[in-house]
Amino acid sequence: MRILAGFLSGLVFGLGLIVSGMADPAKVLNFLDIAGRWDPSLAFVMGGATLTAFLGYRLVWRRPAPLIGDRFDVPSGRQIDRPLLTGAALFGIGWGIGGFCPGPALTALPLMAPGTLVFVPTMLIGLWIGARMKRAATARPAGASS
Repeated sequence: MRILAGFLSGLVFGLGLIVSGMADPAKVLNFLDIAGRWDPSLAFVMGGATLTAFLGYRLVWRRPAPLIGDRFDVPSGRQIDRPLLTGAALFGIGWGIGGFCPGPALTALPLMAPGTLVFVPTMLIGLWIGARMKRAATARPAGASS
């Protein structure tokens, strides 16, 4: 049941990206181009998603446990550190250059647009390199320099 719920959630998310036009990297790039052909539609999509998430969390947290599962999986880390800031900066730079973040990129993959066919494999390579770098950093003794 949990896999089916995940599948349906992903399907609704992907359909939302397609219907809102957010699977098109030109929408994102035009949103970031405030001095040129600025398109504010991304702000409306993000605002709608923020409102939906805010209300959804308020309803869900009233329950003692999720509908599917024993407990809520809530991240425990709250620190803002160098890896978080570096990762956020790299994500933002990649988003600004390519006009994609992972969700819309994977959603747009079946459209077979050349930009998507370059972005997705490159994104996967970046994820692989990042995981290797993180493993290497955690394997290094504390205080050791590179």
